[in-house]
Amino acid sequence: MDPMNIAELKKQSAPYARTNISASLRQLANTLLPFLLLWTAAYASLSVSYWLTLPIAIVAASFLIRTFIIFHDCCHQSFFKSRKANDWLGNITGILTHFPYEQWKNAHNIHHATSGNLDKRGVGDMWILTVEEYIASPARTKLAYRLYRNPLVFLLLGPLLVFLVTYRKNRPGAKRREKLNTYMTNVAIVALYAGLCALLGWKSVLLVQVPILWVAGMMGIWLFYVQHQFEDSYFENDDEWSYVKAAVEGSSYYQLPRLLQWITGNIGFHHVHHLNPKVPNYNLEKTHLAIPPLQKAATINIRTSLQSLRFRLWDEDAKTFIGFRELSDARRKLAAKPKLPLNEEARIGRTG
Repeated sequence: MDPMNIAELKKQSAPYARTNISASLRQLANTLLPFLLLWTAAYASLSVSYWLTLPIAIVAASFLIRTFIIFHDCCHQSFFKSRKANDWLGNITGILTHFPYEQWKNAHNIHHATSGNLDKRGVGDMWILTVEEYIASPARTKLAYRLYRNPLVFLLLGPLLVFLVTYRKNRPGAKRREKLNTYMTNVAIVALYAGLCALLGWKSVLLVQVPILWVAGMMGIWLFYVQHQFEDSYFENDDEWSYVKAAVEGSSYYQLPRLLQWITGNIGFHHVHHLNPKVPNYNLEKTHLAIPPLQKAATINIRTSLQSLRFRLWDEDAKTFIGFRELSDARRKLAAKPKLPLNEEARIGRTG
C-alpha cells in the first residue's frame, strides 16, 4: 500500500466515527432484550429437558457476545456521544459480561496503542514469543508457552480463567479509580448471582449460566486470537513500528456469514476498528466499503482462519507466524546468522 494512502486512511475514516443515537438505541433493544428473554426461556426449559436448555443457552451466548460489543464501544466512547452515558452503560454491560469497565478499557486502549509493537507487548494482548525468544527461554517458560498456545487450553480453559481469575483482580500498577471499579464490579456480580440463586436456586442458575458464559467466552477468545494472528500479520520493533500499518496490516478482515457478522457486531472488520476505534460497530462495514484501500486488508474466512490454530511463534526474519513443527528449520537459519553484539541481543521472556 502506498505510504501516502496509508497516512490518509484515518482521516478518510473520520466521517464514520460519529454516533447515531437511533442506531445505538436499536442495538440496545435488539441485543439486551433478546438476551434476557432467552435466559428466561433457558431457565423455563429446565423443567422440560436439559437438551432443550443447552441450545437455548448457546443462542443466548451469541447475544452476550453482542452485549460485549456494546461494552467494547462504550470503552472507546463510541456508542453514545455523552461520556457519562458511555460510562454508565459500560459498567452495566461490564457486569453482565463479567468485565470490569475501567480495567478492560485501560488495558484495551494500551492494546490499540501498541498492537504489533514487539517492544511493547504485555498489556491487553495474547502472549507471543518470537523464534529467538522461544529458543533462548528456559524449559519451564517453553512448557508454559506451549500450554498457553494450545487451542484446547486457550479455548476450553481460557473462558474459565478469564471470568474467574484474570478479571476478578486488578492489574499491576492499576490506579485507584480502576481498582475501585474492579471491586465494585465484583461486588455487583456476586450480588447478581446471589439474587438469582435466592430466586431460582443455585443449581438452576449454574445449569443456565455456565454454558452461556463458556460458549460466549470461547467465541470471544477466538475472535480476539484470530484477528491478530494470521500468517502474514504485522509485527515490528518500536523504531520501525507504525500505528496505521499495525491497524491495516496487523488486523484482519474476518469475512463472516451475515448472521455471524451480526452476532459479532461487525467486529470482523477489525482492521477498520484498529484504524479508528471511534467508529461505532454499526459503521465498521460502511467504512470498509467506502474506503477502497481498506478492502485490500488481509482477508480471512472461517475455513482459512482455522489455519491460525497451528501458529505459535513469530519469525522476525520471515515476517510470518510459524508452528512448532517449523521450529527446527528456523533454528538452523538462526544459527547461520551473524551474531549480534551483546547489547543488541533479542529480548527474552516477555509475557505478552
